[in-house]
Amino acid sequence: MNIKIDNSWKVNLTDEFEKDYFKKLTEFLVEEYKNYTIFPPPDEIFTAFNLCNFENTKVVILGQDPYHGDGQAHGLSFSVKENIKMPPSLINIFKELNLDINKGMPKSGNLTKWAQQGVLLLNATLTVRKDNAGSHQNHGWEIFTDKVIQLISEKKKNLVFILWGAFAQKKAILIEENKHLILSSPHPSPLSAHKGFFNNNHFSKTNNYLKNNNINQIEW
Repeated sequence: MNIKIDNSWKVNLTDEFEKDYFKKLTEFLVEEYKNYTIFPPPDEIFTAFNLCNFENTKVVILGQDPYHGDGQAHGLSFSVKENIKMPPSLINIFKELNLDINKGMPKSGNLTKWAQQGVLLLNATLTVRKDNAGSHQNHGWEIFTDKVIQLISEKKKNLVFILWGAFAQKKAILIEENKHLILSSPHPSPLSAHKGFFNNNHFSKTNNYLKNNNINQIEW
């Protein structure tokens, strides 16, 4: 499998690509793409890294799995492509944006503009079988994305890590909290959003932290 990832990440992750787990993951993915419908397409697996390079990363929003419906996943956590119906979690994210900073509901659920401003929209698992949530978990992706979190925590400072839901919050142990801001709340899923996701004010808190550290704020 040809790994199409921005060079700023490649130079920091070269060792990972050579490890046994990643070679096994690659072999697994080659077979999966050959025999099943897998999302996102191979050239979009590393979209989050290609739109948000290592140097520009200032916010991390951690998801779990890519969406598993037709045309949804394109390599950015929580994001969908243009003209694709917004999933419920994404609708709730935009509802919270409105509550927090009075931003209206957008026409598109494509979060590319966030990524281009330095928001790493990272899923813990970067691929999934169509209509089979979690199908690519425990094949090596989590080892890789944990390393990404550790890497940016160690090598950068004054990042904002946004951890929605119990799964994402478990990743807090990988983050040096004395150097960064960690924001946690329930997940935006309709099953849990009413338990504290709404009115968490994570978007304004992120920008206030960036501003206080003389870092350009995000235009959400």
